[in-house]
Amino acid sequence: MSKEIYRNTVEFQVSGDYALFSDILTRPGGEKTTYPIPTYEALKGILNSVYWKPTFVWVIDSVRVMQRIRTVRKGIRPIKYGGRNDLSFYSYLYDVSYQVRAHFEWNTNRPELEQDRNENKHHNIAKRMIERGGRRDIFLGTRECQGYVEPCHFEEGPGYYDDSGEISYGILYHGITYPDEAILPEDKGKMTVRLWSPVMKDGVIDFLRPEECEMKRHIKEMPIKMFGKEISNFTGTDEFGKGENLELGE
Repeated sequence: MSKEIYRNTVEFQVSGDYALFSDILTRPGGEKTTYPIPTYEALKGILNSVYWKPTFVWVIDSVRVMQRIRTVRKGIRPIKYGGRNDLSFYSYLYDVSYQVRAHFEWNTNRPELEQDRNENKHHNIAKRMIERGGRRDIFLGTRECQGYVEPCHFEEGPGYYDDSGEISYGILYHGITYPDEAILPEDKGKMTVRLWSPVMKDGVIDFLRPEECEMKRHIKEMPIKMFGKEISNFTGTDEFGKGENLELGE
């Protein structure tokens, strides 16, 4: 692999019966169609469910498609707020499994959390959470697509698209850059949607970093929500105990 392997890299496999990585063209409508491959944002969301703190940002390096890409259409009754029932047909990926390689980087937009930048601590916690299947429920694109996480060694074991050459997928959705994770000056204080043109080589897709995506659009102005005792509505355990002993059982 040409991708750099970082000291705080994590590797895991995520699998499920179904996945729906929504095509942004069909997402607003009543019938949704999945992309054939997972998006950067979806994989980042999975890692955020495994373990996340605002101190750092997960960067997805690569994904390996383990199973044959297959789709199935299912009749869904979406929520219709005006009353009565409705029926839509969603296109899902079926019987999916992916190996993922990622690492984390400090979020320099949050200097108030600088004291929490302990690489060994966060790396070890992340690996333990992968072994335990994550801190929160894992979803493959949408909530109805339950996923399961387990440790793996990237590129270990046979994959369906090994030695299959290059497959291009055109222009696809990459993800959203929120202002608290923006790196480029022009993205600061804005919500930005990113697009890119992925190419799968022998079953592996190497992702562009968010700031490397040249196809993007600023959606709206958005401030950064800050964390900290002085500026957050949560002031720590003092607000509960008022100086009293807060140990468990007391």
